[in-house]
Amino acid sequence: MGIQAILTKTLSLLFTAALATIGFGGASQAQQKSLTLGTASVGGTYFIYGGVIATLLTEKIGITVSTQQTQGPNQNIILVDGKDVELGMATLGVALQAWNGSGEWTKGKKYQNIRALFPMYDTPFHFITAEKSGIKSVKELNGRTVGVGPRAGTCGTYFPLMFETLGIKATVRNGQASDMASQLGDGLLDAFPFCAGLPIASYTEIEAQRPVRFFTFTDAEIAALKQKMPELSDAVIPKGTYKTLTEDHKTVGVFNFFIAHKDLSDDLAYRITKAVLENNDAMVKGHGAAKETVIGNWKRNGFLPFHPGAVKYYKEKGIEIPRPLIAPAS
Repeated sequence: MGIQAILTKTLSLLFTAALATIGFGGASQAQQKSLTLGTASVGGTYFIYGGVIATLLTEKIGITVSTQQTQGPNQNIILVDGKDVELGMATLGVALQAWNGSGEWTKGKKYQNIRALFPMYDTPFHFITAEKSGIKSVKELNGRTVGVGPRAGTCGTYFPLMFETLGIKATVRNGQASDMASQLGDGLLDAFPFCAGLPIASYTEIEAQRPVRFFTFTDAEIAALKQKMPELSDAVIPKGTYKTLTEDHKTVGVFNFFIAHKDLSDDLAYRITKAVLENNDAMVKGHGAAKETVIGNWKRNGFLPFHPGAVKYYKEKGIEIPRPLIAPAS
């Protein structure tokens, strides 16, 4: 090979390498062909909401986004932190446990590779039972068998802690939301406490099949729970959310945020945040909980660093994210 040919080949290789690193976010952006979003179990809001986001992002950012069914926020955090999936959804209570390595499920490991992109919606804790059970209050779950969803989800994490705080000794079963609904219908469960964005699809299905009763915490129980778990906030399940819910139910909840690995390119994080927050009408058509997926709810996050790409979008909209909530650029 002549000198000219060698020089030409060398320049070509250098040019190719340069192209791979040019741009906001580096090579990962140029090579990114698809993304995977961790959701949760069938019958829960994450499963439906996640599908809506995947469809929207595939259309708006030109990258195929697929969903992966998981056990919920705990597993989503583990998967995102380990780069097994690029995107996930988590309640801030579970995320706080992950960040500090304080939750029993973390086994002391701190999951600090996750970053916040945008607010999703509030997750209120609420209860349904078959009318024939006779259960009318949370304290009447003492000695009963209840299904609380997947073990690695927000509900599976928090309800056992709530029962312990309130001195309720219930037999807790875990499984997909749809399975919990079926077991309640078959009389294998006395109640189905759950937490998800409103309305919960499985609750709506149960209500359509048989007479049900909704019940909730007392004011004293809410106060005790908030004292024990300060990440919980006041929440309301409005009357009419379900056909037989004829009055507002006061309860507690935790807000959800969309998360990504810290190494996701800044450009891609920016485009994902922008696509979701600027297409709220399309989101709400997919699931009513998305009415809370609005830029103003960024304030519901008080500890999890925002991805620099998301911060760029908020800044364009006149929002200055506090310095403690800004992650260093990747």
